[in-house]
Amino acid sequence: MTRRGGLWLAARMIRTATPDDIPLIHTLVRELAEYEKEPHEARATEEQLHEALFGERPAAYAHIAVDDATGQPVGFSLWFLNFSTWRGVHGIYLEDLYVRPEARGGGHGKALLRELARICVERGYERLEWSVLNWNAPSIAFYEAVGARPQDEWTVYRLTDGALTALGS
Repeated sequence: MTRRGGLWLAARMIRTATPDDIPLIHTLVRELAEYEKEPHEARATEEQLHEALFGERPAAYAHIAVDDATGQPVGFSLWFLNFSTWRGVHGIYLEDLYVRPEARGGGHGKALLRELARICVERGYERLEWSVLNWNAPSIAFYEAVGARPQDEWTVYRLTDGALTALGS
């Protein structure tokens, strides 16, 4: 616990994920997919996550939020590097940020974002970006409260499944 302005605030433990966290990360990804009403889209296997995070050429990174009182994992962030041709430097793209419902409001989500912002500042990255579903008002309010702003002039496009195969064949 730390004291700030007469209030006691619980410190948030954020740690870098390890290979032992793969089953946990897989479970949290599935929970996030349920929350986002798209469980059928979460098809990643533990093996795929392990390869992406800890394989020969890792392309993604993850952090785990641990509840200070119980020591139990309550959330995660999964991210990768992007690059801005306009700024000439890397940034971080936050693919997933999820905190279990029973732990929401406890500062874990903010601590995960703070860790990614710290990495950006430390490494000279100039952007931390992510997407949020338009209907997810609680997350939008949270993101705007920490100073994030929507990029309304951009529309995300995606190729998957048959359309991706057709174009790439």
